[in-house]
Amino acid sequence: MLNDQSYHIAMAAYLGAAVLALLLFAFWLRHTWRPAWIGLVVLCGAAVLLTPAYPDAEVETLAPALIVAVFQWLTIDQAAAAHALRPLGFMLGAALVLSLLLGLTVLRHRGHKVTAEAPETAEP
Repeated sequence: MLNDQSYHIAMAAYLGAAVLALLLFAFWLRHTWRPAWIGLVVLCGAAVLLTPAYPDAEVETLAPALIVAVFQWLTIDQAAAAHALRPLGFMLGAALVLSLLLGLTVLRHRGHKVTAEAPETAEP
């Protein structure tokens, strides 16, 4: 079983790896995707990877909700995973709303204005 120190090290390693993966994914897509789409993918990824949940009613420590939901769903049934799926759904909804707001304001794609230059007239 995990003691306090190993629990904190394991959670820090998981959270650090998740944040690093999200940053690398955003860095990788920065030239090919629009900023609003990158924001949507990164925020949804953060919601899925970083949402915590209690693995069981008697357990006092937290675990990533995605891992808890998958483990409960595969070992018991969908009803047992509901306590981990609710925060995942809520955080995904919040990520979608936040990315929509960011996409409409800060990460808005601004087209370049093309100015029509006057054609040069040839003088005879």
